[in-house]
Amino acid sequence: MPEIDAKTAEELEAAVFRRLVQHLRTNADVQNIDMMNLAGFCRNCLSNWYKDAANEKGIDVSKDQSREIVYGMPYDEWKAKHQKEASAEKLARFEEVRPKE
Repeated sequence: MPEIDAKTAEELEAAVFRRLVQHLRTNADVQNIDMMNLAGFCRNCLSNWYKDAANEKGIDVSKDQSREIVYGMPYDEWKAKHQKEASAEKLARFEEVRPKE
């Protein structure tokens, strides 16, 4: 593993985040429930993590604002354009794997 200073590591991590978000925007056919069921996170998780990170830095970012950053549009608009009805099987699997608070 090459030595990477903290500033460069942060720049690389930011680039990876931007690439992931762009990939998710480009692949809107990938449903959040499928992501949750397979990987344990989805676009909403990313937007929540973004909001949490901003709030920890004292930056007031709302849930709607963080979702728009991840989705590239207002969440309700994205849902209307891209979200499909989840099957009973997918919903049951989601209940098994979703984070418990």
